Amino acid sequence: METRRHTKLLQESDFVAQVQVDLIDSEEGGAIPVAEDVRKLDDVRLALRRGDVEAALRLAKVYRLTPSRPRKAAGRGCAATAAGERA
Repeated sequence: METRRHTKLLQESDFVAQVQVDLIDSEEGGAIPVAEDVRKLDDVRLALRRGDVEAALRLAKVYRLTPSRPRKAAGRGCAATAAGERA
């Protein structure tokens, strides 16, 4: 079995987290995260559900989603900003 690095995306409410995990490739063709990374995914998901962005930031990159608006001028309108920054 081989292990490889992968980025998982989790969305909770208006947040998206990028979580780095190690996947173990199985002989059947699938890939599963190692046990400690499963806990990391759960911890990030639960932190975002309760609104604790600081806890999620310790384990992942976190972004706040903002709705797009029709463009009024070229170069305006951002669909995502890093958590803690204002659009």
